[in-house]
Amino acid sequence: MRSFDSLLFSASRALCSPIALFIQIQGFFICLMLALGWVLASYVRNKEIKKMKESMKSGNHFAFLCYDINELEHAIQVKLPRVSVVMPLKGFGEHNLHNWRSQITTLYGGPVEFLFVVESVEDRAYLAVSQLLKSYQDHVDAKIVVAGHSTTCSQKIHNQLVGVENMHKESKYVLFLDDDVRLHPGSIGALTAEMIKNPDIFIQTGYPLDLPSGSLGSYCIYEYHMPCSMGFATGGRTFFLWGGCMMMHADDFRTNRHNVVSDLKDGGYSDDMTLAAIAGAHKRLITSPPVAVFPHPLGSDLNFGRYWNYLRKQTFVLESYATKINWVMNRALFSVHCYLSWGFVTPFVMSGIHLAAALRLHSNGYPFDEAVLPSTGLLLAGCLATCTTIELLSMWNLTRIEVQLCNLLSPEAPPLSLASYNWCLVFIALLVDNFLYPISAFRSHFSQSINWSGIRYHLKDGKISKIDRSKDKGPKFTDLGGKHLYGKKGAQNNSSFLVSLSRTLAHWRQPKKYDV
Repeated sequence: MRSFDSLLFSASRALCSPIALFIQIQGFFICLMLALGWVLASYVRNKEIKKMKESMKSGNHFAFLCYDINELEHAIQVKLPRVSVVMPLKGFGEHNLHNWRSQITTLYGGPVEFLFVVESVEDRAYLAVSQLLKSYQDHVDAKIVVAGHSTTCSQKIHNQLVGVENMHKESKYVLFLDDDVRLHPGSIGALTAEMIKNPDIFIQTGYPLDLPSGSLGSYCIYEYHMPCSMGFATGGRTFFLWGGCMMMHADDFRTNRHNVVSDLKDGGYSDDMTLAAIAGAHKRLITSPPVAVFPHPLGSDLNFGRYWNYLRKQTFVLESYATKINWVMNRALFSVHCYLSWGFVTPFVMSGIHLAAALRLHSNGYPFDEAVLPSTGLLLAGCLATCTTIELLSMWNLTRIEVQLCNLLSPEAPPLSLASYNWCLVFIALLVDNFLYPISAFRSHFSQSINWSGIRYHLKDGKISKIDRSKDKGPKFTDLGGKHLYGKKGAQNNSSFLVSLSRTLAHWRQPKKYDV
């Protein structure tokens, strides 16, 4: 044991060297920079909450739709432009019906159509959407489009482009939504108003507010998205783009402006990365309104394995690119993210060694001696604990404010709550996610292939070069929502799907809090 103690004390002394001090101080800096980013994002979101509450105090009880109640006059609403909402679907999960319902029951005053695009009638989403639309057939303009298999790009992009081909000829804007986006009643109106106000906008986007289900995997995904969320809480211009919510000019697709359609169709893997690259190359504007934050409840059975698959898909995105400049940007993101991730985790390992050495010294009754165990180590560990506490508090505060904003934007929905927020799992997720990100990124770089919802894509020179399809080799569930991917052609797979659908419908109708 003495040899172990000696080794532990030596390690602690070595970790007080100038290089080790730099690494640990760098970790403090990363924590504080993240905290500052979340504080600024909280300011932007909270400003919108105050603005909404002031409007409500002034007698506008429809502030969740617009701040100027005069804009709800019929004469103004009938002049609103037509919007086509394109939703590429894959599989059916526990939150899909609620999400789809929130999308088609929008309070947008202008003409709007909804295009649910599936790969084939075998997709479990086909039957679920068909039954949903039957109950709304006299109230909404919606239809299902069967896109068929993609051959030159990802299935999601293929579904999006087929949806665009089938949109109304008079549509001025097209809104792409993922099936896990839970819209607010005024979301489409808010996005459209910004497009009308500033015609120079190329793309409008938003970002999800992850609601962890309680598992470590769900908290890891929540932690992965939180640093990105500050890039969308700018209240206006941003360089970030989330494929789950993108509003664009319909004519950009009709005319193939900036080769939007060509670049997506020709080997495109990621819709948002491809479009962000086009925006950057042509100096086009991307904006994110402060109200464009959407509740995103994660699957109740989201395990760690599905989190890892999701992380693999996210890091694989950096392997796809459209131009040489895009490749350079992706390599820079790859390098910086990997460096910062392990730069964040390493100080915790060092502090663990300092604390272990101090506890060992105390438990053995040794007198404290600077020569044996420098106090610098404990000081560094204390500083890291302080910085981490500030970081966790700022992350929680942003989540709290976004929950409050979502509750105001959807007054008809069951209120979201932070009652089950698990601080311990958040901290563990911080370490796990940042430790695994570089491992996933390097694996993606050397594999150049990924399995996405049962389809394996192979990249060559940043574009999809080969697509393999096999239900037997692919996963039966998607990552975030735990959605079933396959069913029988044109009908339910078996009685379990009927049970699943009926349970979801019952769950959907019951008031329930989606606690974080």
